[in-house]
Amino acid sequence: MTKDFYTAIKERRSIYGINNEVKVSDEKIKEIVEFAVKHTPSAFNSQSSRLVVLTGEAHNKLWDITTEALRKAVGGGDFTGTQQKMDSFKSGYGTILFLEDESVVKSLQEQFATYADNFPIWSQHTSGMHQLVVWTALEAEGLGATLQHYNPLIDDEVKKEWSIPNNWKLIAQMPFGKPTAPAGEKEFQPLEDRIKFYK
Repeated sequence: MTKDFYTAIKERRSIYGINNEVKVSDEKIKEIVEFAVKHTPSAFNSQSSRLVVLTGEAHNKLWDITTEALRKAVGGGDFTGTQQKMDSFKSGYGTILFLEDESVVKSLQEQFATYADNFPIWSQHTSGMHQLVVWTALEAEGLGATLQHYNPLIDDEVKKEWSIPNNWKLIAQMPFGKPTAPAGEKEFQPLEDRIKFYK
């Protein structure tokens, strides 16, 4: 890891300009994803998060699937802007799919009925934490990424293409690659309006 924790968190941004000319090895990407899945917390230690890493032709196929699904949704409308966005994601090195195993969530609902309504919410929290850990670790290695949500539009086709179990619910897609353009300026609301301290 080339950056300390604070710096990596601070510099983790939505990077839309990416290409596939990465110097980070596939082994390092695998290490990042495995580390995140092993060590990121989850409610009741449910370990409900599932990740799928797509590179090469699999990565390209995902954005072809997404492009076609969106083209059908738009119909005869202007597709220029959407096509440019799809092309920008496809130009990256890979995409990480974040999913949640709904069978795990259902099992916890049955075991702990008092909290049944909360488990789907906590499952989303778990996925969000996995997304942040992976995104920050990618940033620490000099890679740029964004978080996308083309589910449920692409769910069925994605599950079919990569034999993903039906009980794995697609939550988000994270295209990543070598940054080709910096993130835009970020504005921050006053911290005193967002945090309270008491003794």
